[in-house]
Amino acid sequence: MDWQPILLSLELAGITTVILLFAGIPLAYLLANHRSRWKPFLETLISMPLVLPPTVLGFYILVAFSPSYLFGAWLEKWLAIRLVFSFGGLVVASMIYSLPFMVQPIQAALQSLPHSLTEAGLTLGKSRWVILRRILIPNIRPAILTGTVLSFAHTIGEFGVILMIGGNIPGRTRVASVAIFEAVETLNYRAANAYALILLVITFLIVWLVSWINGRSFNTWNR
Repeated sequence: MDWQPILLSLELAGITTVILLFAGIPLAYLLANHRSRWKPFLETLISMPLVLPPTVLGFYILVAFSPSYLFGAWLEKWLAIRLVFSFGGLVVASMIYSLPFMVQPIQAALQSLPHSLTEAGLTLGKSRWVILRRILIPNIRPAILTGTVLSFAHTIGEFGVILMIGGNIPGRTRVASVAIFEAVETLNYRAANAYALILLVITFLIVWLVSWINGRSFNTWNR
């Protein structure tokens, strides 16, 4: 069995999750603490990947990044960046596709915190950034862990979006989910089962670890 698709999937999931972690916390904080007429639109836009067919999302990302169209042509001409059928394109597409899995748990946790925490920090002259970093984030660690794991697991299991934007290029865009599809197409069920079993074990261990950590945290807080 070729381990390259598994390693590529783990690399893609890791990079995507780290970027989403740093981008998702400020975005979740913005959505949780600001009231504006644009908030429902932004929340809907972020949540679209949850209900939109992956092939539809992948098609429009492919069109947006294609050098044959305005944005993709601009990227290639002025920034020398070509995202279609590249690992960089997989990362960007995965960020869009997994964004709600990072933002929504963190936003819900922030909204559940009492406003007195923020008000106390403001009274002491602390900036909102300091309040978020030193007061709010320590109180929502389980939600951050949940968002991180969901984003990682979701990215590992991506197929439709990945296939649309990246294709099936060995060593560059051929991740495990695509390798499974290819193996099934060629009736190589042994290889498909091997890839699927590895992903199943990885996902189970990750989710089990999060449940174990959250359980320990809950027991610690209630002693």
